[in-house]
Amino acid sequence: MKEVFTVPADSDVGQPLLPNVEDPEAVDAQSVCPGYTASNVQDTTTGFTADLSLGGEACNVYGNEIEQLALTVEYQASDRLHVGIQPRFIGPENETWFLLPEAIVPKPLSSSDGDANSESSDFELSWTNDPTFSFTVKRKSSGDTLFTTEGSKLVYEDQFIEFVSPLPENYNLYGLGEVMHGFRLGNNLTRTFFSADVGNPIDENIYGVHPVYLDTRYFQNVDGKETYIANATDTSEVLLRPEGITWRALGGTIDLYFYSGPSASDVVKSYQVSTVGLPAMQQYWTFGYHQCRWGYENWTRLQEVVDNFAASDIPLETIWTDIDYMNQYRDFDNDQNTFSYEEGAQFLSKLHANGQHYVPIVDSAIYHPNPDNASDAYAPYDRGVEAGAFMLNPDESLYIGAVWPGYTVFPDWVGDSLGATNGSGAFSWWRNEITSWYQNVSFDGIWIDMSEVASFCVGSCGSANISLNPVHPPFLLPGRSGVISERGTGLCLLGDSVDLFVHNDLLPSHNAYAWRSECQLPTEYDFHNLFGHQILNATYHGLLDTLPSKRPFIIGRATFAGSGKWAGHWGGDNYSVWSSMVLAISQALSFSIFGIPMFGPDVCGFAGNSDLELCNRWMQVGAFFPFYRNHNTLGANSQEPYVWESVAEASRSAMTIRYTLLPYIYTLFAEAHSTASTVLRALAWEFPEEPWLANADHQFLLGGSVLVTPVLTQGAETVDGVFPGSGDGITVWYDWYNQTAVTGVSRGQNVTIDAPLGKIPVYVRGGSVIPTQQPGKTTAESRQNPWGLLVALDLQGTAQGTLYLDDGESLVPNATTWVQLSASNTSA
Repeated sequence: MKEVFTVPADSDVGQPLLPNVEDPEAVDAQSVCPGYTASNVQDTTTGFTADLSLGGEACNVYGNEIEQLALTVEYQASDRLHVGIQPRFIGPENETWFLLPEAIVPKPLSSSDGDANSESSDFELSWTNDPTFSFTVKRKSSGDTLFTTEGSKLVYEDQFIEFVSPLPENYNLYGLGEVMHGFRLGNNLTRTFFSADVGNPIDENIYGVHPVYLDTRYFQNVDGKETYIANATDTSEVLLRPEGITWRALGGTIDLYFYSGPSASDVVKSYQVSTVGLPAMQQYWTFGYHQCRWGYENWTRLQEVVDNFAASDIPLETIWTDIDYMNQYRDFDNDQNTFSYEEGAQFLSKLHANGQHYVPIVDSAIYHPNPDNASDAYAPYDRGVEAGAFMLNPDESLYIGAVWPGYTVFPDWVGDSLGATNGSGAFSWWRNEITSWYQNVSFDGIWIDMSEVASFCVGSCGSANISLNPVHPPFLLPGRSGVISERGTGLCLLGDSVDLFVHNDLLPSHNAYAWRSECQLPTEYDFHNLFGHQILNATYHGLLDTLPSKRPFIIGRATFAGSGKWAGHWGGDNYSVWSSMVLAISQALSFSIFGIPMFGPDVCGFAGNSDLELCNRWMQVGAFFPFYRNHNTLGANSQEPYVWESVAEASRSAMTIRYTLLPYIYTLFAEAHSTASTVLRALAWEFPEEPWLANADHQFLLGGSVLVTPVLTQGAETVDGVFPGSGDGITVWYDWYNQTAVTGVSRGQNVTIDAPLGKIPVYVRGGSVIPTQQPGKTTAESRQNPWGLLVALDLQGTAQGTLYLDDGESLVPNATTWVQLSASNTSA
């Protein structure tokens, strides 16, 4: 047998490029830089503009100081304000470096309703040059300062930007993802905006980038801020400290958007409607239960799993496959020994006839065939080269990293977006590959992985070694992907710019770095965080090409602001431990802010071995997340819910509730898609007058009517929870199981609730009318079953609700119905 080359382990090591907040020798730019002075202020129809000039001798701490800047203030709508700062002189040679192209991330436009002016705005912006330029944003109605840079300096260099804003004592901020952390961010942490394939470490940046946060001030109002450091650079960061917030970036322009609220839901709606887009409407079947694992080795094994669910009387909507189905881990190509097209057609025909579905994984890198081996043919690669679809090194050679199949190339989404013509480029090639593959495998959606984009080696490591392909990754399977980076000296910068001011040899990453030919912009350096965003865009349109009448179903790993209009997101490579289950709630609530409501973790945990108690509790709480999938890694013990009888029983119980609530859940998504209302909600959003809910992230609301209080502690038979609104004279909560009212609870009281293994406490909010259907084993069966209404009157004897109906799958349904439901107690 031919020996297969393994990429050396030292190819998988990177070092930081720039000093960070933990480096005591890092120069504090605030202490040495001069700041700016504003002049030439000119009124516009929606605000004003001004010139910003460097206020003294350039400090050049981490780059060249930009001496002349342009300030733009736009009152874009009554509830939205834009503050933009960028170099005053931008020409063709540096446009893509400083300006994030709107073809990729569109900027919100000023309203045409006549409220895009300072008089109609909820905000009031003032500025001063004393002692250096700063600006302050206040809420007109209360005079509260929402954001100010007073007392600090604007630092704007070609490779370093910084601005600082103080915050009130014990502030409440939420968002700034993606990271595993409690929902309330606290006042001593650092957020790095850098898409990275690093599993789910606590308090470190992971897959997605969402530079937006909610600022909640109790007994006042909620406002939101979104900050684009507009080249989406890979080394942006935010520092939260007791005294305030500091934003830093390694280049680009500053675009700040302020949303006045006043409620959290108002902020989220304004952010999504005006700025990032409304969440995609999902097909009805996607709200059923999904089962996956890395290690389903063939079609026969998949059929066994499907049959086991049926035999165990547990609903199963969708079966998934990880990279097991691939021919040597290559995209768009099945292993014909284990996942042949012929056998797959039979399996999928039977699956679809039973009202069930299939979703396979697709990775983000494409295998590069060995040029010295004529039998190592791979048509998707050949077609991609012909289309000019892949990222390049500065010398115009292909950038070659390493992922599961060996040495690989990577689609150039950004270069295509900025200038592909005549059907060439990555987008059209990717869409064609999806359509072609569907002719052999009739999948129902696509799961996008490794899209940060991940690679297992430093730089273009395969360029000199491609004749060794296929190669192994630098670790044994199963394993965890390593760090990938590129030498700082390899950066493709503007021709007239200096080298990096601070060299520490290697960029931090866990991701691939690549550049356009001959150092022509754009560079991957500028657009790193958009790779995952753009592959979701391409996949969405590929599914539209393939199944033009149906809404695309996509679950992706790396996301950016606005990805929710194309796809959902799963929580990534979590662990079979209790803390991963706990943090999944905070992660889900954060993605509600980000506009990606179709979210769920790997139930029972991905890495490691789950156990009966953990999987029992997790299958229950997972039933109330929008995306409900059990998934685990290669080599781990099986954790399908039928493995343990008590888990099977707990799953049946929780799924009965979920499938009963499917009309309610579907209506919540229709409302999210049409108005940007949230699906999973923090208690504090629904009850903002209760400041003790600021940290509440062990309970959550499904819509505004269903309160979930899961057991999140090993060995517990009870759980403590609050019943928000209690004592207000209106709100009452009803136990889901016996429909009796919760009584004797005072405002803000923590109540101990019985929750034996196998039961998850669920409560219905008085004042709700919830549409239901008798649950079936699939969503198709459920949709044929009898309807019901669960009426929970509030203390004033009234209740309201909404029901949305359509065919459950069409991109543009032929008929839709909105039903407003109301009830009242007229017996008095």
